[in-house]
Amino acid sequence: MSTPLIEKDLAPLKGPILMFAAFVLAMANFMAILDTTIANVSVTTIAGGLAVSPNEGTWVITSYSVAEAITVPLTGWLAMRFGPVRVFTTAIAMFGLFSALCGLAPSLPILVVCRILQGLSGGPMMPLSQTLMMRIFPPHLRGQAMGLWAMTAVVGPIAGPLLGGAILDDLSWPWIFYINVPVAIGLMFAAPRLLRRYEGEIVRQPVDYTGLGLLIVWVGALQIMLDKGEEADWFNSPMIVILAITAIIGFCAFVFWEITQAHPIVNLKLFQRRSFAIAAAVMSLTYGSFFASVVLVPLWLQSSMGYDAKWSGRIMALQGILAVIMSPIVAQVARRVDPRAIAFFGVMVIALVMLMRSSFSTDATFLNIAAPQFLLGLGMSCFFMPINMIGISNLPPQDVASGTGLLNFLRTSSGAVAVSMVTTQWSNASTIARTDIAGRIDASGVMAQMQSGGQTAAQAVSTVDQLTQQQSVMLATDQTFMALGAFAAVAAFTVWLAPRPPATPNMQMGGH
Repeated sequence: MSTPLIEKDLAPLKGPILMFAAFVLAMANFMAILDTTIANVSVTTIAGGLAVSPNEGTWVITSYSVAEAITVPLTGWLAMRFGPVRVFTTAIAMFGLFSALCGLAPSLPILVVCRILQGLSGGPMMPLSQTLMMRIFPPHLRGQAMGLWAMTAVVGPIAGPLLGGAILDDLSWPWIFYINVPVAIGLMFAAPRLLRRYEGEIVRQPVDYTGLGLLIVWVGALQIMLDKGEEADWFNSPMIVILAITAIIGFCAFVFWEITQAHPIVNLKLFQRRSFAIAAAVMSLTYGSFFASVVLVPLWLQSSMGYDAKWSGRIMALQGILAVIMSPIVAQVARRVDPRAIAFFGVMVIALVMLMRSSFSTDATFLNIAAPQFLLGLGMSCFFMPINMIGISNLPPQDVASGTGLLNFLRTSSGAVAVSMVTTQWSNASTIARTDIAGRIDASGVMAQMQSGGQTAAQAVSTVDQLTQQQSVMLATDQTFMALGAFAAVAAFTVWLAPRPPATPNMQMGGH
């Protein structure tokens, strides 16, 4: 059964109504992305409030990320079967409901269940907000629409810990979930009134239950493995080994099944299009490098440089300044300049930032640390919008929702994979560097000098230990940023393998 579209109803919005609709879509995307990180700073507080250990409390983060990762690639199928606006509005309503239930949860198991349901709701909001944004804007303004969406996607992960920390300072932990409720209510009532005309055709195709089951199995196993791997000592843990085997076998079975189905739950055939495949590869490499740095910089600042959570958060927030300023400018420039050139420039800026950080020392000042973080906003604003444009520009209208869903899935998944790999490598490199430094210095001679300067033997031992630890962490940090810079540089040159997008990309709203 199909719901026919009336051509006059598909005209883009104009004036204040367009701006309001764009605000609704941007806020929905921002809210979903914000919740991927807002609970990160409150795990210990939540665990204490629910009388569980901090390790158990991390399930508050894991449960959301697993559920969200499962539903993001399903967005195209959901939009096709139920209508994009209906799915979007329902997702907002459910997100608000389960946010409230998260705040009311009396125990960790109930909170985890509510976070799973919240993640299932938040997943489709990201790609559908992007796809609907393209539809409500007239063709000559779709670059600005993509810039607005990209701005919320870049700022969201940074704003989460800042807002979460501010809430914990003044309120209790349930309020990190309660703040979503009034926003969701407002969006839930505004979205259908503004977007109903863009509902699209509803196609009742058979449900690919096998593909759905395989997707849940391999994505769930992968996300849990990544989130719990370091805590469980990775492959020394039987649980991690089982999860890894499950993820690999499940992924292979999923790919084989989906490419042979007439009505797959996830349209993997989009990767046959060179522009989409290259955009997906660049998105994964670049966003993985970026998101790993978002986690690594605060860890380094707080563990080695003496910064507290508030000041490290302020440093991280600096990247949002240029991201907000440059996103609309980049959108204007993209109308006249090859998007590949803009994306190349943006990714090279990100690579430069990583290489600047690879020369940090323990004497780095606030300005030394803040300058690259500020510059990162320029790189992300020049990368995010053009690479999405390259990815979906050559897709037929009915595949746009599937394409945006897959790109968002790869973005979030690459971030999770990169964080797990980088934090593990950083920890291992710190240990190796500490052993190397300890073998090179004459500890007895150094301590003798310190004791001659007035320190006791115990104080001298403690000082040497602290200096060794600080220098080993610094060396590991520099090595890690050098590697991230190399990955970003490879991604930058990979951009040129994509064909040049058409001057007016085909970004019409599609049902699937």
